[in-house]
Amino acid sequence: MTTQIAVRLPDPLVEAIDLIAAGTATRSEIVRLALEQFVQREERRRIDEALTRGYAEHPPGGEDEWGDLDAQTDRLGREARAALDEWDGGW
Repeated sequence: MTTQIAVRLPDPLVEAIDLIAAGTATRSEIVRLALEQFVQREERRRIDEALTRGYAEHPPGGEDEWGDLDAQTDRLGREARAALDEWDGGW
């Protein structure tokens, strides 16, 4: 389904749209594409803001439902180093 809307645009903008279209697209197609891109950019901006807010409220590396991530990472690093120290280099 589509809805037709009436929009008033300044003449210089319409002239720019006509130059961009140059026989390859209609004014409507150019305006629709521009609006779709604007909506996508705004959706990405809202997602970025939500992620930023989430990381500010729950910064990584601290305690969470799985425990202290830094401590787990340190433990795994120590275990990996110990395993490499024990490895004799043979396959």
